[in-house]
Amino acid sequence: MQVLVRDNNVEQALKVLKKKLTREGILRELKRRRAYEKPSERKVREKAEAIKRARKLARKQAQREGLLPPPKPKVPAGGKFGARGRPQGGTR
Repeated sequence: MQVLVRDNNVEQALKVLKKKLTREGILRELKRRRAYEKPSERKVREKAEAIKRARKLARKQAQREGLLPPPKPKVPAGGKFGARGRPQGGTR
């Protein structure tokens, strides 16, 4: 994994790195491996993960078949409104 540091902006590079690690699931894996996990707890966790995957797959399949509405488009941070909840641009 590689993150470029532009204009000596280390803070932004760390932010990007953390986002990449979170997206890949590496942080979750590190937390999980910090302490010993009993075999019974491992089975419970793996079963829950399998159920979650199966539900996600079924939901996507139902959306493709038209049984469920498609997911709502994600609005980027800030979006239509600024940080104070008012529309951006123009005069006050």
